[in-house]
Parts: sequence; structure tokens; C-alpha cells
Amino acid sequence: MWRAFARSGVLSVTLGLALSLPGAGPEQPAVPSLARAEAVAPAASTSRPPPEPTPPPGTEGSGSVLAELTPARSVAPGVSHREFTTTHAAGQATGDVVEVDLSVPGVRLGLLTAGAVSARASVPAMADRAGAQAAINGDYFDLGRSNAPAGPEVQDGRPVKSAVPQGRRAAPAVPGAETDIVFAVGTDGVARIDTLPLVAEVQTPGGTLPVQALNQHAVPVGGIGIVTPEWGGADRATTLCGSDTDRNAPCAPDTVEVATSGGKVTAVRPPGKDGIGPGETLLLGREQGAAALRALKVGDDVDVRWELVPRSGVAPRTAVGGSPILIDGARTERLDDTERAPRSAVGIGDGGRRVQLVTVDGRESTSVGVTLAQMSDLLAQLGATDGLNLDGGGSSTLAYAEPGAGKVSVVNNPSDDATRLVPNGLGVFGG
Repeated sequence: MWRAFARSGVLSVTLGLALSLPGAGPEQPAVPSLARAEAVAPAASTSRPPPEPTPPPGTEGSGSVLAELTPARSVAPGVSHREFTTTHAAGQATGDVVEVDLSVPGVRLGLLTAGAVSARASVPAMADRAGAQAAINGDYFDLGRSNAPAGPEVQDGRPVKSAVPQGRRAAPAVPGAETDIVFAVGTDGVARIDTLPLVAEVQTPGGTLPVQALNQHAVPVGGIGIVTPEWGGADRATTLCGSDTDRNAPCAPDTVEVATSGGKVTAVRPPGKDGIGPGETLLLGREQGAAALRALKVGDDVDVRWELVPRSGVAPRTAVGGSPILIDGARTERLDDTERAPRSAVGIGDGGRRVQLVTVDGRESTSVGVTLAQMSDLLAQLGATDGLNLDGGGSSTLAYAEPGAGKVSVVNNPSDDATRLVPNGLGVFGG
């Protein structure tokens, strides 16, 4: 596990135990021991061709989604690309998969961003900026407003943001999915589906205040949120609007922003959109949270702490939000099987050592897209045991660099006229 501290204007990441917050609910995950979070280096191996997918029992017949899969074409050591088509029964769609072998030395996955939580860029632009060899779009996001992603983000082991309230995730309903569920690659080099709830607090002269948000586009009703320079330039006042279930509900009637730096309060003011200085940490409050923060005065000592606690017990090096659609080789419950759309997903196989970045084209005469249930079956038939649905529709973008090329090229057929600008994605490095 790791903990981020905003002290003396320095953001650091250290190993530590979870915070014990006043009023923490009974559903907080048990804190795993540090022994379980110790890094284990991936076993060294040479690149090997991806295994041919074997449809799971019961999917070989008329219910099969996968019709044809082209041979793997090497992109880089440990990274390959294939094209596929779905069956006539599944509606006939075309798609692409980039397969990543994390057991190959140096091959890794990393979070791609546009430079700030609330910024957007195309997947190719983010990939080229970071030097990635392949990339796929990431989480659903607050399109047209803050543009911030809905779920948690971890970049290079650093917690960047936490998840918005359940009712504020603009994504297809996946029964049982929580907004803090992520695709993660841990310090052990293994990919997994994990959960990253936020545990945070601010210690003040009057006592300890629980915090419910980190760089989120929706601070829970009555809550307090932390905003760091990584948030970007989006208007912070909008994060205090809406309810926990309705983005169009009115803004909170009582809001406040407290600026801190070097462990002291430097300003108490209305929320704004001015730039956040290096080493500065802001506290946003609404309703009861605003009333609690308003007790602070300029010059007061404060200690702001936060961490994302991995339910697996393994600290993530990389994490991006998504909705689980495949667990232990089986569909998650009650997935929609009616609405076809372009889709993006990430599959996990071989005990977390192989990852598949998958897109399915849609909204075209030659490719009708797939349903969530079909996407789950497709991941399984491609050899995954676990999988998460990512943002789809016009956001679905998959790109990779041809051997010797200096830039990536989009290989799927995005449904929008131009490649959509998105806030984050997953990049493949080091092959």
C-alpha cells in the first residue's frame, strides 16, 4: 500500500498502514499486512508467441461470439496485434486486439493522461507524448463539463484521483459494479481487477475531518474533497454541483474552498478556477463539509492525508477505472444483451501475466458492434479469465506503432468522424 501526504508542500509516496478515520463505515476493506504488499519481480522470460485462444466449455456452438481470428503479428517483443470478426449469430462485427505479455522483461503497462485530470487529448497524442508503443482509451468521463474520468487513477504508483459517487458514473449499468473498481498492474508485475476506495482526512486545530473525494468531478453531498495541481484548469465550483445520483441537480447552496500550503491554511474563499500552485493543496466543501471547513482560519495548522487502499493488498503501479464484465471466466450477472455499440475492454489471462486490449467497431454497415454480454463472451473466447469494460462508443480507440515507426496509428475504426479526445488511457511500454 501507499499513502500520499500533502505536508510542507511536498507530495510523497511511502509504504504505510491505512488511516483510521472517524466515522469510517463498516464496509471499509480490512487493511492487509505490508508483507502481502511486497513487490515481487516478474520472472524473466523470453518473448513467446501468444497462445491460441480456446473457447471455454459451452461457448463453441451457436452462442459463440468469435468467428475468425487472424494470426498474431508482432509489434514489439512481447506485444502483438490480431484482427477478428464475430459470428453471424452475434451480429457480425470486426475488431482488433493488442496482446501484451507482461512476463517479457521490460514490458509494462502505464496510465496515459492528457497532462491533467480534467484535460483531454486523443489516444494517439497521449501515446506519442508518453512514448508508448500501443494504447487504448480508458475510463468513462464527465463529458462536456469537467471532462474528468469517473474512476480512480494511479500513475507510476502515485494516487492521482478517486472514484465519484456511484450514481455519478456516466457508464452503461453493470449490476454490482462499484465506481472504485479498476484494472490494475501491481508492484508484483501482475494485472488484476482490484478495488481502490479512498481513505483520507484533514487534521485541524478543531479535530480530524473525514474527506470523501480526491480530484473528483463530483464531491459527495455534505462532503469534503481534496484538489491538487494534477486536477488542471476546470472550474472547481462545478464539482460541488448536482447530487450523488443526478448531475443536473442544483449546485450546493453552501460551498467553500480552503487553500493550504506548507501545512498551513493560506486562504478561505469561494471555489474558483484559478491555477493551483506547486505544493498547494485545496479543500472543497459543500453543505456540512463547507460548514466544517469554514471554521478554519488563515494561518491554522493543517495536515491533509490520503491513500487509495487496494482490496487485493497489492499496491498498484498503474490503475484505471472500468466496469467488470468477466470474472473467473464467466460473465458477471445480468449484463445487458440488447444494445450494440462500439466497445473497448481489457482482458486478463495467464494468471495476470497476459493482457489484451480489445476494441470492437460499431455503428457501421459492416460492423454493428456488440452488447456488453457479447463483449464478456468475446474476452473469454480470446483467452481472458477476467475483463473490464472501458469507455466505448465514439471514445473507442486502439493504436500501435508499426516496427520502426516513430508514432502510433489508429488500427480500429472509431465511430466518430474524428478521434475523440479523452482524459486517460492505457499505454504499452518497453517491448
